[in-house]
Amino acid sequence: MTTTMLRRLSRLHGRLGSVFSPVHMCARSQSSATAERKRFYQDVSISQGEGGLYEINLDRRKLKTPGGKLFTVPNEALAIAVATEWDAQRDTLKFYTMHLSTLCNTALDNPTQRDKDQMITAALKFLETDTVCYRVDEPNALVELQKNEWDPVLHWMEKRYDVKIGSSSSILGPEIPKATKDTFRQHLTSYNFWSLTGLEYVITQLKSVVLSMGMIDRHLTVEQAVLLSRLEEEYQIGFWGNVEWAHDYDMYELRARTAAGALFVHLASESSTVKRKLMQD
Repeated sequence: MTTTMLRRLSRLHGRLGSVFSPVHMCARSQSSATAERKRFYQDVSISQGEGGLYEINLDRRKLKTPGGKLFTVPNEALAIAVATEWDAQRDTLKFYTMHLSTLCNTALDNPTQRDKDQMITAALKFLETDTVCYRVDEPNALVELQKNEWDPVLHWMEKRYDVKIGSSSSILGPEIPKATKDTFRQHLTSYNFWSLTGLEYVITQLKSVVLSMGMIDRHLTVEQAVLLSRLEEEYQIGFWGNVEWAHDYDMYELRARTAAGALFVHLASESSTVKRKLMQD
């Protein structure tokens, strides 16, 4: 790998947190065992093909998507990140830990056959049921916790994009002004298709546009965004207790998926290209 690209990935890794360590990425449930396969390659490399797109090579075989398409990514940074996922696999391929590869496959195969406008509409639908906008009216301790932890992020979001979102304890949630939706729609049109794929993935993990945008804009770390998305659950655990290993597993898994999605958004936005044909160690 090139030194420059490694430095870029390291900076993003540092910002997104330590969720890519093996103990975080490899935690799994028994049901994940079916998403494994014996490793069938020795070397992983990248090459630049037609149109400047980057390909992933497993020995001399070019990687393909589940839909049978040639696996290509738009820039070197993302290619290196994906190649690192494949190279990090040991004797057994654990596909459920390869979140970046999965997101690339989704962007390439586009199984739901949606365009950018449809993806933006789907993302904005989450704003109507955003986690930080729905508040409880009891018990008082949880009411105060939500106010103290969620309000600062919500206010930052409103100021950052010059919009009004609000919150409500009504079962219907707050009424999001049309002007707010229009502002976010205009902002999201600046995202390319790949970045939107990653953003939508993050939003579905956190159940929150506010927390997702806060993290993508680097106002929140992955750890902060995940904890805020689980605020009520963490409160209940603090009150009633929990099965420790199950809680840790769920937390690590959510962090890993969220971090991968955020990293994907940033890498998919990269526009740098290089002249080299092969990735070198």
